[in-house]
Amino acid sequence: MGYETVIGLEVHAQLRTASKIFCGCSTQFGDEPNSNTCPVCLGLPGSLPVLNQKTLEYAITVGCALNCTIAERLKFDRKNYFYPDLPKAYQISQYDMPVASGGHISIETDEGEKKIGITRAHLEEDAGKLLHEGIKDGTFVDYNRAGTPLLEIVSEPDLRTPQEAYTYLTMLKAILEYLEVSDCNMEEGSLRCDANISIRSKGEKSLGTKVEIKNLNSFKAVAHALEYEIKRQTDLIENGETIVQQTRLWNEAKGVTILMRGKEEAHDYRYFPEPDLVPFTLSHKEVSAIEKKLPELPHEKKQRFLNEYGLSSYDATVLIQSKIMANFFESCVKAGCEAKQVANWIQGELLGSMNARNMSWETLPLSPEVFVALLKLIEEGSISGKIAKEVLPQMLDSGKSAATIVQEKS
Repeated sequence: MGYETVIGLEVHAQLRTASKIFCGCSTQFGDEPNSNTCPVCLGLPGSLPVLNQKTLEYAITVGCALNCTIAERLKFDRKNYFYPDLPKAYQISQYDMPVASGGHISIETDEGEKKIGITRAHLEEDAGKLLHEGIKDGTFVDYNRAGTPLLEIVSEPDLRTPQEAYTYLTMLKAILEYLEVSDCNMEEGSLRCDANISIRSKGEKSLGTKVEIKNLNSFKAVAHALEYEIKRQTDLIENGETIVQQTRLWNEAKGVTILMRGKEEAHDYRYFPEPDLVPFTLSHKEVSAIEKKLPELPHEKKQRFLNEYGLSSYDATVLIQSKIMANFFESCVKAGCEAKQVANWIQGELLGSMNARNMSWETLPLSPEVFVALLKLIEEGSISGKIAKEVLPQMLDSGKSAATIVQEKS
């Protein structure tokens, strides 16, 4: 209880562009290995990168949504390191002149609303992918992902608990989905997170020794890894041992972090300006035009739900976490259902049935109109709420309407 946890998160979001950041190769996931490659993304001699304008627009869009200052002058840098899935032995990234910096987003905590600072958001290219499973001798490398556009969003070390980290990630993902700049599919690797964590004595102002955790493939994994690391670091201090700055991997099966390597510093990457991409200037007019196109963002939608539908803060917070869920809710209300009833059914029975079937909002075989028809049967007294709870899962499984299922059972 005498220690305080300090957490910062680095999120890599794959931008939803048809082609890669510096070449015209497709970003389509799941294609034949090494089929979406060219001399540029393979780093062949004589090839030259050309910046994809859409990636820059998306980065500026995110920066505006995160309340960041958009840079007037931009440049790209080479980040040098050797790894089998990095064909050029360097990564084109941004070092000291990122697209966006100095922003924040607000999250709900047990103590109320809390602002989490955004240090920076910068563009870079992704590496390829190493394939180990099912391979007896050696490792296969798929370079289809090499050159895919990424936006790295780095938070300030303002998070204090694993729950705050989880809430922050949930809100950040919602913002990216509302902007439609990334599909945020963690299973396909289009949203990845690294966590930096240290502990210090309560009241201490200086930061403790930082440990980075990688291989986090879900928000729950982030929370669990942080919980484990807090205990590990606390035990080390209590036993009089020293915490060493290092990078660790999260082992989901064993529920532990394991040593990966000593932590690199910026000088280890030998950053220098990318000679094949000249620095350039963004006009205020360009940035303003993008900012004016911003859609209604999650926190704005939440406030509107509170004012327009009289929802509780909790209900509104849950509903706005997914753009599709929020739109589903509104469609149901506009179809004539009472807002609180719809909110309760979505958060309770519908989400419960979806989770039991590993079903996402993108794959939900249920339109708002069909869902409303079920709730109308309750209002009319045709069926009880208890029967409706039995009918809903059958609707998801069969695709049939509530009326049809009820008729077949009668």
